[in-house]
Amino acid sequence: MPHHTPLISTIVVGLVLAFTLGALAHRLRISPLVGYLLAGVLVGPFTPGYVADQGLANQLAEIGVILLMFGVGLHFSIKDLLSVRAIAIPGAVVQIASATLLGLGLAWMMGWTLGAGIVFGLALSVASTVVLLRALQERRLVETERGHIAVGWLIVEDLAMVLTLVLLPAIAKALTDTSADPSTIWLSLAATLGKVSAFVAIMLIGGRRLIPWILHFVAHTGSRELFRLSVLAISLGVAYGAAVLFGVSFALGAFFAGMVLSESELSHRAASETLPLRDAFAVLFFISVGMLFDPTILIRDFGPVLATFLIIVVGKSLAALAIVLLFGHPKSTALTIAASLAQIGEFSFILAGLGVDLQILPERGRDLILAGAILSILVNPFLFTLLDKWTARAEARKGASAPASSEPAEPPTREPIPKTSLADHVVLVGHGRVGKFISAKLLASSTPFLVIENNEDKVAQLLQEGIPAIVGNAADPEVAAAANIAAARCLLIAIPNSFESGQVVEQARTIDPVLPIIARAHSDAEGDHLTKYGASSIVLGEREIARAMVSGIPAASPSEPEQTEAEETERQTVSGEALTPSVSQAAS
Repeated sequence: MPHHTPLISTIVVGLVLAFTLGALAHRLRISPLVGYLLAGVLVGPFTPGYVADQGLANQLAEIGVILLMFGVGLHFSIKDLLSVRAIAIPGAVVQIASATLLGLGLAWMMGWTLGAGIVFGLALSVASTVVLLRALQERRLVETERGHIAVGWLIVEDLAMVLTLVLLPAIAKALTDTSADPSTIWLSLAATLGKVSAFVAIMLIGGRRLIPWILHFVAHTGSRELFRLSVLAISLGVAYGAAVLFGVSFALGAFFAGMVLSESELSHRAASETLPLRDAFAVLFFISVGMLFDPTILIRDFGPVLATFLIIVVGKSLAALAIVLLFGHPKSTALTIAASLAQIGEFSFILAGLGVDLQILPERGRDLILAGAILSILVNPFLFTLLDKWTARAEARKGASAPASSEPAEPPTREPIPKTSLADHVVLVGHGRVGKFISAKLLASSTPFLVIENNEDKVAQLLQEGIPAIVGNAADPEVAAAANIAAARCLLIAIPNSFESGQVVEQARTIDPVLPIIARAHSDAEGDHLTKYGASSIVLGEREIARAMVSGIPAASPSEPEQTEAEETERQTVSGEALTPSVSQAAS
């Protein structure tokens, strides 16, 4: 290649490898995070072959950290935390302290300093948001009591890590130099807290008004590009401004930008619009972390790696299990929380990187944390599988030995979807811009209907309004059965993704071969695709818009000349009346 393009090659090779290994990990029912980390290992300096530019990777990773923390702030919910504060706050604090003490003990055995041990232990104490939420969503536990406890617990852990990231640079000298002047340390700590307080005050007083106003102003322009750009500008701009003007970390600035934005009614749209870019840079973050990992540590430091792994999977889990049981919750709830927290992820990597940069944590410690993270994420799905089997056996034993027992049954580890009692109803898939208009018409005509929607917030809103709704993918046989598609009058598919719509149509046809299915499409090719899978009627958006606009043209006045035959043919062609449809069309 005639041009030296380290930035392009780092991004392209990294993302291609991350996609390949992430897809393979997903196929093996392992978190894609493992694939992303292994992609970083393959392009890192410790493995043969192509080596990505570490400096550029680190800068890309910084953007990934900003967007990750912005996402954490965007989904931060005081309401979720307060609803389970009685167990989540003391539980998370005790569990963090337990894991930190275990990590400190292992660091002491390896001859590290007190500061290194504290940072090492803290990095082992916080679970990965991505892995935990994925495990709960797969079992539909997010909206259950166990899900609320786990999410509240995670919020406390995240807040503790944000506070650690803020204070660690201020106390770094005290952790690395025992002879440091205490007055200097206290002065540095006070200055840091003062800057953070000033930043927080500005964000809570000015940011809470200015940021939502900017978003509302841009939203009223009707430009999706400008709205998406405004969200990115706010997240990156606030993070950078916080670092330059107040000397606080990018992470804290991005977290508060997301938290302030979460109070806006446009927060859900902001989250969805920026999700692709956040995901892409999050992948680059994990790739950059993997590049720092030396795989030979698995052999060279097998004992410490095993000890680190056991602290994460066994030590943390036992602490969480004991705490939840002490609060009087069922054993299955305690085991679910313990399994959810038996891994570490993105916050651990951020904290380890900061510890190494501040010369508190040795590079060996970072390698142990990375090894522990990869192994714990690999093992986490198997822990849930064991939990599922244990629960099934416990239920079988209880049913066989004590059918009349008054003890409450253990809740299942995979929450079943209650089947609707509706019959001769309309099933509406998707409640976006099109779905909302459809549901409004169905409500106005008193037609019984049920909505299937992936977005949990939308489903919660629908349920609050008294509209039957189910969270999930309509192509999932369990979701389709819960919606009682077999007894439905009609299936309306209002989602814009034709590939997903095809899967929904195919699933519905296996349940009821003669069910009327009306689907939405954007082109004739999409319509053909959906018809092939069994859709009864296809509604093409552009064609329906043209038909409505033409039908709204006032009739010609008597004084005007009559239309020629060619003009009438052209009018019919535009309106769709003379088109030869390649797909079935729904009646308007």
